[in-house]
This record gives sequence, structure tokens and C-alpha cells, in this order.
Amino acid sequence: MPEQQPQALPNMTRLVTIIEQLREHCPWTAQLTHQSLTPYLLEEAQEVAAEIGAGITGEPLRKELGDVLLQVVLHAAIAAERDQFDLDGVAEAISAKLIRRNPHVFEPDGTLNPQEATVEEIDAAWDRIKAQEKHELHGPDSPQY
Repeated sequence: MPEQQPQALPNMTRLVTIIEQLREHCPWTAQLTHQSLTPYLLEEAQEVAAEIGAGITGEPLRKELGDVLLQVVLHAAIAAERDQFDLDGVAEAISAKLIRRNPHVFEPDGTLNPQEATVEEIDAAWDRIKAQEKHELHGPDSPQY
């Protein structure tokens, strides 16, 4: 797979702007909270899973993934309004997590350094690192997912 350089994401910028405008000018969107959005997040994720399970890809899947993305952007907008984090912070967090959980591909600083590993070794390392992160974040009282 060829390495691609990040490109500007004009449609992502447009989506963030639309959400900001809706939060400011649409009473229904303005009243949304993390808690009130939770059922929609679950519903949209289930719809994506249903499309994939039915073997439906292409345009229908693209649209359902857009609905999941909407949920992520809305949650990030709500958090940004509370000075907690923003969408870029969400992207930074998942980027850091992917680097940490894939030591067979990346150095801790994110430098590419692919190494030979079996799928079983990768799965075991992912689970071990995930458990360690969960314990560090929540301690012994980690929420059950």
C-alpha cells in the first residue's frame, strides 16, 4: 500500500462549520447533550453494522458512516463548548492510541518502523496494551464495555 500524504479535508471543515452553525441557530441541535445523543450514536453504529452484515457497501455504507461521523462531530462540538476537547483533539487521541497499540509498525514517537509479527502476536499485544491503558486511565474500577 503506497504511503499517502495527508490532504486538506474541505468537506470535514464544512461539516464542522455546519454543526457549529446548527448548535448556534437550531434550537433542537442546541439542546443536544452527550447523554441525549447516546441513543442516536448506538442506532447509527447498529445501522452501519447492519449494512456491512448484509454485504451492502459503496454509497449506502458511505451514507451510514456519515451518520456515525455526525455523532462524533456533535459530541466533539459539545465538548468544545465546555472547553474540554475538540474534534482535532479526538483525532490526536486516536492517532496516539493507534501508534501505542501497534508497536510492530511504529516507534513510540510515531516513526514508521515495521517489524515482522503474526496476527496472533498483534492481537495479543493489542489486548495487553489496551488492558494496561484502561487500568492506567480508570484504575481498578474500570467501566465494563
